[in-house]
Amino acid sequence: MRHQGLLLLILAALSAVGLGTILGAFSPDLTATAQVGWGLFLMILPLALAGALLRAWTWASMACVVYGTIGLALDLATTISIVGGKGGTDMLLALSGMSGALNLLLIVFGGRAFWSALQGLQPPGSHPPNPPSPSSSSTA
Repeated sequence: MRHQGLLLLILAALSAVGLGTILGAFSPDLTATAQVGWGLFLMILPLALAGALLRAWTWASMACVVYGTIGLALDLATTISIVGGKGGTDMLLALSGMSGALNLLLIVFGGRAFWSALQGLQPPGSHPPNPPSPSSSSTA
């Protein structure tokens, strides 16, 4: 699969940023259930997508696009909330910026990988016609 290595690198970086977000940026008033949910979304899901990419499943690159789109929307909402004065730290703003850039890269290269995988799945073209055999040609 084309762009597989780059997608794996982006997913690993997203997991690292997710770990940083969970460890340092979340407020202590989140419940344990919310922290587990964010942990699944920010760390486990990118690692599961990386595993699917390693198995060369075609759908995994499109799943990366979907994950990146949702992540980018969350990052933009978080950034706008912090800049608008609704609370948050500079560290959370920086992590949202890094995560947003990585999610944008995931969308672009995941889409390109999916497109190139679709191009490779086309059925083979038709064969050229056989030339007439010399014995079948009639001399008239």
